[in-house]
Amino acid sequence: MVKNCSCGCGKAAEKKVIVEYLYLDLQTCNRCIGTDSVLDEVMTALTPALRLAGYDVEYRKTEMETAELAEKHRFLSSPTIRINGHDICGPVKENSCGCCSEISGSDVACRVFEYQGASYEIPPGEMLAEATLKAVFGTPDGDDCVGYELPDNLKAFFKGKNSRSSCSCGGNCC
Repeated sequence: MVKNCSCGCGKAAEKKVIVEYLYLDLQTCNRCIGTDSVLDEVMTALTPALRLAGYDVEYRKTEMETAELAEKHRFLSSPTIRINGHDICGPVKENSCGCCSEISGSDVACRVFEYQGASYEIPPGEMLAEATLKAVFGTPDGDDCVGYELPDNLKAFFKGKNSRSSCSCGGNCC
């Protein structure tokens, strides 16, 4: 089975599901850690069914350690989950993230997930399962092939993170 990319770029996709989890921090950030845990549960449940349906499933986790890496991945907000290159969590909405603000020493806003009329800092498993299945078997929403620039919010995060890690005390004095 071959499908064309929904963005009209003409790229053909094989019967493959590439799940990418892009995040800022899995050591301190409760939002990233919680989303990671929920996504692991969803992938544990869905992967056998997707394989049974003939799909090759690849699950990748990538920490956005630098602004350059974030730009390479066209990273808009933390955390982000993509299926075959498409963000499955809808439009980016954010609120202040105390954990990432602590890491960078500046006010940082991270992603808020909206599902069934409510907002969550950690997405419900049902939301991720539905979005994953829709991405694989339905038509993805949106156009992910538009222009990209690292958001100011993430520029501030990486600038603060870099300045804190380069101070002589290892970031504890700032």
